[in-house]
Amino acid sequence: MAPVQSRICKGCWQQLRIPVPLRGPASVPFRIFGIRPSRMNPNTCTVCELMFTRIMKARKIPVDVSVLFADLRGYTALSQSLPPDAVSSLLDAFYDECAEAIWDYDGLLNKTIGDAIMALFNFPIQQPNHAEQAVRAGREILRRCEIRRRTLLSEHAALGDTDLGVGIGIDSGMASFGEFGRSHRDLTAIGPVVNTAARAQAEAATGEILVTRAVYDRAGRDIVQGEGRDYHLKGIEGPVRLYAA
Repeated sequence: MAPVQSRICKGCWQQLRIPVPLRGPASVPFRIFGIRPSRMNPNTCTVCELMFTRIMKARKIPVDVSVLFADLRGYTALSQSLPPDAVSSLLDAFYDECAEAIWDYDGLLNKTIGDAIMALFNFPIQQPNHAEQAVRAGREILRRCEIRRRTLLSEHAALGDTDLGVGIGIDSGMASFGEFGRSHRDLTAIGPVVNTAARAQAEAATGEILVTRAVYDRAGRDIVQGEGRDYHLKGIEGPVRLYAA
């Protein structure tokens, strides 16, 4: 079962030990002054969002994170078979389900990239068990998207043999977070951990989560119980051992 949304801002509590209400009657006075759940992560507040955005304008801030990539499989084929409004609704549903799963486990939905998303764990909300949280969020994404898939297929019987689903890749390690680019500035994380998570996602089968040895070691065998095998990932020298989670 996924965690319920926090009633106080986790960012303000972690950093300042100030209980800023996000939900319920106690939050009403704060909302009058514009303090409400953040759009980046509704378990933090808009004050955290403002501070976070300003601080991250500095480049190359090192952070220890777990990076999750999820890709919607079968989307291209469906986009040729469904009306445009149905295709748009499908992508919206994918983003929504991913966001809810990521936020349930205190992750940050950092990017939506076509039919894929990128999420970070352990930033800005700190989590000593962020590798485990990322795996649990990945499982919640699969669960939520499978429910959506069944609904879609029941509404469009002709799509019964379409390979619609989600593949996920996760890696843990150090990344640099900040604003990158000149003509177009992008607030994101970069580094080998990001690249490896993206490549692991590309290797994952529909309905599968592949994680690296770093995630396996941090999360433990109770969380990652699949057997590992070596993969040759594009752009990465030498084999990389990935585990089905």
